[in-house]
Amino acid sequence: MAETTEYDLIVIGGGPAGYAGAIRAGQLGKKVACIELERAGGTCLNWGCIPTKALLKSAEVYRGFQKAESFGLAVKEVGFDFGKVMERSRGVAGQMAKGVEFLFRKNKVDYFIGRAQVTMPGMVEIVEGEHKGKFFKTKSVLLATGAKPRLLPGVAVDGERVMTSREALVPRKNPPKSIVIIGAGAIGVEFAYFYNAFGSKVTLVEMLPQIVPVEDEDVAKALQRSFEKQGITVHVNTKVENVRVKKTGVDLTLVKAGEANSTEIETETLLIAVGVVPNLEGTLSPKVKLELDRGYVKVNDNYETSVKGIYGAGDIIGPPWLAHVATFEAVNAVNAAFGHAHAGRVNVFPGCTYCQPQIASTGLTEKACKEKGLNYKIGKFPFTASGKAIAAGDSEGFVKVISDAKSGEIFGVHILGNEAPELIAEYVLAMNMEGSIDEVHRSIHAHPTLSEALMEAAAATSGEAIHI
Repeated sequence: MAETTEYDLIVIGGGPAGYAGAIRAGQLGKKVACIELERAGGTCLNWGCIPTKALLKSAEVYRGFQKAESFGLAVKEVGFDFGKVMERSRGVAGQMAKGVEFLFRKNKVDYFIGRAQVTMPGMVEIVEGEHKGKFFKTKSVLLATGAKPRLLPGVAVDGERVMTSREALVPRKNPPKSIVIIGAGAIGVEFAYFYNAFGSKVTLVEMLPQIVPVEDEDVAKALQRSFEKQGITVHVNTKVENVRVKKTGVDLTLVKAGEANSTEIETETLLIAVGVVPNLEGTLSPKVKLELDRGYVKVNDNYETSVKGIYGAGDIIGPPWLAHVATFEAVNAVNAAFGHAHAGRVNVFPGCTYCQPQIASTGLTEKACKEKGLNYKIGKFPFTASGKAIAAGDSEGFVKVISDAKSGEIFGVHILGNEAPELIAEYVLAMNMEGSIDEVHRSIHAHPTLSEALMEAAAATSGEAIHI
């Protein structure tokens, strides 16, 4: 008879939702196990957020050396070893994964590598891997299996000519001479910046009217101008059709909305970045029937699914597909499962994109405010008026805040520029605390700092910005 171990909680998936949920359960003194298919940290840490940020930092530093002369520095020759750039990103991911494994040990979380399946409520089996056949009896289950890249029908991913974001992170010696990236969301624009920085001829294609479609229109237009100035070719309102993969490259057809003529393109490599789909396949036995929405697990305000004792958190419960949101959801799901106070479903959160210039936003776009019929006003402050940004040589971009015209309630904030993801937290906190735009304006910000732009944008809503 197969060995059965009893737990208070089994977490399936070891990404930002899974490992955080497991650690939180450990903090609560619960007997908990986390079952991850590959390695602690999941896709984000091993094949997503962390290694891509390492790559982008290398690109940023390389670009920085190229403009060293403007800082009065003499750099006679600047080159790169693309293989080492890729190796560094894998090393960073490996270091972070070890850190999560340490946290498992610290919080007495049992950690298994393998594919897990909920065979029935209260029972989990490892169905693939070293521990195959091991059963776990558990009071609760947290599903945190995440999402995986959406593919193009009829286009096979081979890791050489056709890649998703995962294959793009596999170490290689040289960047492609040319690359077409389909999809201009966060993943698409980050890889566009990265490959362009290291000399690839980059073509970015987006089916919707703007790149970074979830962002404010002003941000999207400014980023497109910046990308085109950097040498990236951008196509919006454009579909990709008739993809033909050859031994030496990929041929494809670009069809722009409203135009009769199409454009033929030949490229060495194709990167597909058209979104994600739920990664639930094989996780539930036929005996476990959860209510789903387009394949994503439906949960209530306690993160519990339609089956009692089974919870869900992270990308598997749907958008926003963000690592920090996944962590928040998992911690609150575990708190709810064991009767502790929790913050409920996600409301205010930051979205960040790490190309250069960087993007960060929270709340409503101006378009969404118009569609809702809100009475709003806008404050905008350019980094070209920021002493710190000019001194740092990174004055591209702006801060845009949208607030209620009468009460000053903050509806949304949109930042394009250097360190935008670091800056957005102030407005997330302000919105969570129901602070007004005036309170940000009246809070003294140190000079010279980039954060002054947050204050100045708030002041601009009432025409009181000093430096514009």
